[in-house]
Amino acid sequence: MNLTGAADPAGPAAGTALVEVTDLSVDFGTLRAVDGLSFRLPRGGALALVGESGSGKSTVASALLGLHRGTGARVGGSVRVAGTDVRSASEEELRRLRGGKAAMVFQDPLSSLDPYYAIGDQIAEVYRTHARASRRAARARAVEVLDRVGIPDAARRSRSRPHEFSGGMRQRALIAMALACAPELLIADEPTTALDVTVQAQILDLLHTLREETGMGLLLVTHDVGVAAESVEDVLVMRHGRAVEHGPVAGVLGAPAAEYTRELLAAVPRLDGGGAGHGGAGRARGEAGARGEDVRVSPGASSVAGAEVTGAAGAAGAAGGEVTGAAGASGAEVTGAAGAAGVGGGVAVGVVAVGAAASGGAAEGALAAEVVLEASGLRREFGRGRRAFAAVDGVSLTVRRGETLGVVGESGSGKTTLGRMLVGLLEPTAGEVRFEGRAGAGVNPAVQMVFQDPVSSLNPRRSVGESVADPLRARGERDEQRIRRRVGELLERVGLDGAHHDRYPHEFSGGQRQRVGIARALAADPRVIVCDEPVSALDVTTQAQVVALLGELQRDLGIALVFIAHDLAVVRQVSDRVAVMRRGRIVEEGPAAEVYDTPRDPYTRQLLAAVPALDPGAAARRRAQRRELAAV
Repeated sequence: MNLTGAADPAGPAAGTALVEVTDLSVDFGTLRAVDGLSFRLPRGGALALVGESGSGKSTVASALLGLHRGTGARVGGSVRVAGTDVRSASEEELRRLRGGKAAMVFQDPLSSLDPYYAIGDQIAEVYRTHARASRRAARARAVEVLDRVGIPDAARRSRSRPHEFSGGMRQRALIAMALACAPELLIADEPTTALDVTVQAQILDLLHTLREETGMGLLLVTHDVGVAAESVEDVLVMRHGRAVEHGPVAGVLGAPAAEYTRELLAAVPRLDGGGAGHGGAGRARGEAGARGEDVRVSPGASSVAGAEVTGAAGAAGAAGGEVTGAAGASGAEVTGAAGAAGVGGGVAVGVVAVGAAASGGAAEGALAAEVVLEASGLRREFGRGRRAFAAVDGVSLTVRRGETLGVVGESGSGKTTLGRMLVGLLEPTAGEVRFEGRAGAGVNPAVQMVFQDPVSSLNPRRSVGESVADPLRARGERDEQRIRRRVGELLERVGLDGAHHDRYPHEFSGGQRQRVGIARALAADPRVIVCDEPVSALDVTTQAQVVALLGELQRDLGIALVFIAHDLAVVRQVSDRVAVMRRGRIVEEGPAAEVYDTPRDPYTRQLLAAVPALDPGAAARRRAQRRELAAV
């Protein structure tokens, strides 16, 4: 049954392409964002545009709907969507195209939904605009599509405002809005960024089901190669606005022809311990340099054949990874953290762990004895009376010197609340946090935090140098020359240019802003850094850079890390131990290899099953398994 009223894909127009782009170029001033791009999308087909941030993916998506018109951008070439010539179309023709024949789901639902109006009213307004329906009919249509995308009790929840929905529900609401007018094409721009793995799997399964039932085409914009493998038949890899490789998803991901595609795949963290991990930093830095980012190798970084190594040879085995190359094969002495670097061109591949596991067996006993941070029976309640709920409920854990403790779980599991209590930003309702055996209240300068969103955690009206200097001034430093010199050292320590002291956050890329956040945390000379989703919204190569930087700093400075993330593959790459949280409690904890390879708790197994697979065949099997589980 066709619940959205989509046109029959076997109709008279079925032989023509749904999207036909020929020699598309988009210029913003002197910057060419898209350069001579051509592709076709058949009716009912699915194509993913994959690439790093700045590759031009979203610019192409916007060009399909003529969203650059009136912005000052110069658009060249030919764009036809659902029979409409987008470049020559009148404003009325574009209005009929947008939302009627082609609809777009944007990355950030909070900025795409009006906070003052009910979700159902916003969907109904879209339907009335295009279908010229009555208020009653539009309201009924809004409830229908909300129910279709899996919003429970759709009639009641349609009266809710965006802030009353979770992140996954808001994304479903945006998809419902897109479906309201039964479009022939759905353009999804990073629809699962910053969603946890189970919600991401639900959204991807929903898109797949909608395509099966309505016959609509899908253009998916994503930096996550695994998401592409789960969702489409064809992949177009973009770099610097151009097509690098284009073909069936199984061929492009299984046997990539272009070197850049191979590098992109190598940077993807994997559950089996493969992928870039810390060892992919050299390659990632090369990609950053090619994009024009100012990325420097910090003092003391080990680099072999372009791959930065931040662990020890013995670490990879402990975390399920593999080290190739001759570590010490030329007779060189291999000690401590430098062990993985090898000699004479050996390259560490796969996961390269840091912290306690990387230090080898000799140091294991000493590390086990030195607990720098300990939480005992932590509980945090929000609300009062009958509305009170416990975001964290009876959590106890330890963090040892130089190790990385990964904390994973779905959105709402209590991860961020736990992290804020460890830092002292939130006071526990019960339990206590002890640093080096001593209980304390309030913020402890020795325990710092790197936040998820560097845009909101950095003051846009202050230079990055001033933000990094705040901890220095907070502990009593008054000599402005010393402060400026120290800030420059910290910026260089995280791979930025110390001369950029007076630049503002908007002048940096996402990965560079995250580096500024790390520099600010380092300014307090911490013993522990709590990282709250530090790479969740970054593309895979930038993500590899930031992860490698954290590993390098940990090795050089002996810092302990608490790495909070919903990306299980990244956590596998960086962690010595892993704690899995659900509904405010830790349901499983242990060495990373043990938790990932032989999970004991059903919830942990559910999380692992939701991680996207790079193999389209495996992705299809997982999707079928999730359908079977949902039907039970």
